[in-house]
Amino acid sequence: MTEFTPLMSFAGGLLIGFSALLLMLTWGRIAGMTAIIGGILPPLGADWSWKAAFLAGAILAPLALSVGGYEVDYSVPVSTTALIIGGLIAGIGVTFGSGCTSGHGICGMARLSRRSMAATATFMAFAIVTVFLIRHVFGVSI
Repeated sequence: MTEFTPLMSFAGGLLIGFSALLLMLTWGRIAGMTAIIGGILPPLGADWSWKAAFLAGAILAPLALSVGGYEVDYSVPVSTTALIIGGLIAGIGVTFGSGCTSGHGICGMARLSRRSMAATATFMAFAIVTVFLIRHVFGVSI
């Protein structure tokens, strides 16, 4: 089972929300990770520099925590095949849903976007069903 970490989870949520707020205030952009990652792939757009900096912060933050003495678990509890399949499914969802979980779930919900509320409800429902099926129907323990 996953360890219950309410304080670290709350702190992480605050940092994610704060970074999304700063991005909106400084650049007027939504912190949707899929669009940010897509923006640093060729062909590079005019705003690739802030996207690269945002991603660098997302990658370097856990490293900074581990250097600062916090235990950061970098393990991935599923196979490479499962990661690839999950990535493809998420990519299809991002395409048809006009955005990713961070764009809709964090930024869209904060802006009271009806489209984001529907998207968030949809991916949360599918996440709940997926976890139920994997753990209780197929008996896979992650």
